[in-house]
Amino acid sequence: MFACFIYFLTHTCPTVKHSLKYFVTGSSGVPNIPEFVGVLMVDGIQTGYCDSSSKTLQPQQDWAKKLLENNTQQRDWYNKKCFEDQPKLFKDTIFSLKQQFNQTVHILQMIEGCEWDENTGEVTGVLLYGYNGEAFMDFDLKTLTWIALKPEAVITKQKWDTDRLRIKHKENDLTNICPAYLKMYVDHKKVLPSVSLLQKSSSSPVSCHATGFYPGRAEMFWRKDGEEIHEGVDPGKILTNNDDTFQMSVDLIVSSITPEDWRKYECVFQLSGVEDIVMKLNEAVIRTNTEENIRKAATVGITNGDPKNLFFKCRLNPETAQTNTAHY
Repeated sequence: MFACFIYFLTHTCPTVKHSLKYFVTGSSGVPNIPEFVGVLMVDGIQTGYCDSSSKTLQPQQDWAKKLLENNTQQRDWYNKKCFEDQPKLFKDTIFSLKQQFNQTVHILQMIEGCEWDENTGEVTGVLLYGYNGEAFMDFDLKTLTWIALKPEAVITKQKWDTDRLRIKHKENDLTNICPAYLKMYVDHKKVLPSVSLLQKSSSSPVSCHATGFYPGRAEMFWRKDGEEIHEGVDPGKILTNNDDTFQMSVDLIVSSITPEDWRKYECVFQLSGVEDIVMKLNEAVIRTNTEENIRKAATVGITNGDPKNLFFKCRLNPETAQTNTAHY
C-alpha cells in the first residue's frame, strides 16, 4: 500500500487483481462424462484438474506441480476435496434434486473462489450454483444466507439455510482459506523475463524487449537521468506467449541522441513484488539484425489463437443432453 502511494505521486497506480476459482460439475444420467469434474483456475488460467474417473490430481502449470510436490498439506487438501468431500456433496445434492425434479439428466455446477486486490488488500468471495444450465443458488457472505435464483430453488435454499455448520465452513473457505491460498499461488507463479535491447539498423529505434514474464500485469518504460520519459518513446502492448507467459516491448528513438548521452538512458521493467530489471542503453549489448531475426529473438512465440478449453462448463438440455456454455 505504501509503495503504491509513492508510485501514485508520479503515476496512475495500476489495479492488480488476482483470482482463485474452482469450477466443479457433478452429473447424473449423462453418458461418457465423469460424474464429478473439478478445475482450478488462477488468474483465469487453468492450473489443476481432477475427475472421478482418473482419480488423480493433475496440476497443469509447472509452478503448481512443484508446489504440490513440495507441499504435502496442499496435496492432501486437494485430494480430500477432489475425491471425498466434493463428490459426496454433489452426489447427495443431486439425489435430493432428483426427488424434486422429474428429469432424466441432472447437471449441478458450482463456481467457488475469491478475488484479491493486491493494492488495496480487498478480498471478495463468490459461491454460485447452477442446475441444468440455469442459475440456481447464490451464497451471500454478508448475511451468511443462501439466495434462491429461481422459484424452484426455494426448497433447497430453506434446507441449506438450516445447515449452519456448512455455512460456517463456507464463510471460512471464502474469507480465510481461499485468500491465503491465492496469495501463496501468486508468489509461486511469478516469473521474471529475459530482457534484451534490439535494433534493426543503426538508424532504427532501439526496442527494449521483455519476454517470458508472469503474470501479465507489468510496466516497462525508458528513463533518462533516473526520470521516466515519454518523448521519443513508443510503448507496445503486452502480448501472450504460447506457454501462457507474456512479452512486451517499448521503443526509443535514438537518432537524435548524441553518443555521449546514451549512458543517461535506461530501460526499466517492473513486476509487482519483485526487484526492477534495468537495462542501460549500451551499443555493445544491442542485438542488431533483420526484422525477421528480431522476431526470432523472442524466446517464445506469440499466439493469437483461441484460448484453451479452460473448464468443462456445460449447459445441458435435459431433452437432448447437448453441451453448451453455462450462464450464472
